[in-house]
Amino acid sequence: MGADIRRWLVGVLVVLSAAGCAQIGTAPVAPAPGSPTRVELERLLAGVRVIADRPHPGGYDRGCKAGQKCVFGPAWTDDYDGPGGHDGCDTRNNVLAKQLIGVSFRPGTNDCVVVGGTLNDPYTGKQIPFTKADADQVQIDHVYSLAAAWDMGAAFWPPERRIRFANDVDFNLLATEGRINQAKGDKTPEDWLPPARANHCFYAGKYLTAAVQYDLPLTTADTMALQGVARTCP
Repeated sequence: MGADIRRWLVGVLVVLSAAGCAQIGTAPVAPAPGSPTRVELERLLAGVRVIADRPHPGGYDRGCKAGQKCVFGPAWTDDYDGPGGHDGCDTRNNVLAKQLIGVSFRPGTNDCVVVGGTLNDPYTGKQIPFTKADADQVQIDHVYSLAAAWDMGAAFWPPERRIRFANDVDFNLLATEGRINQAKGDKTPEDWLPPARANHCFYAGKYLTAAVQYDLPLTTADTMALQGVARTCP
């Protein structure tokens, strides 16, 4: 009987130890500055249409070379009606100028061509130096990706609306580390969240705001993922 009790106690201790480790592993993390509150995310979630699954209408072609469909217009064009449009500076440089700190511009470009600065990465939380000579280290992400938007309704938009969406510096574009942007690709929240947990609330707010602004739906799985994020926000 004594041996049985000892084995039982050991088992209880193992379970308690595992539970404690799990709690430590999922301990709350302070959200990044500028993150929305749980109430704000829940309000956005309540305003987004939800569909069961991501459709695949076909026809998506981002390229703009001869024979390509160029469905979202030339990359980083300045020729669109919207924030930053027709200001003489391409969209990529507009995003860099908006997000980087300590920005420096190429002389003679009317403060347009960004050649240096530091990015507070909204996905990793790291500070990343930017130089024009190594420009691929910082890339521009479409928070609600173009391929996902095409599938979720943009395939039926007029071209002008698609071009504005692809260049929307206020609602759908963020500078981030190049390798993170490549890893994200056209994934949606069901399959991808920022590697830094502290940045989940911020990302959820950006994704939902873009969806609301352009009346783009979420899948059921994406909705559940973002509801899970919202529960971790203050």
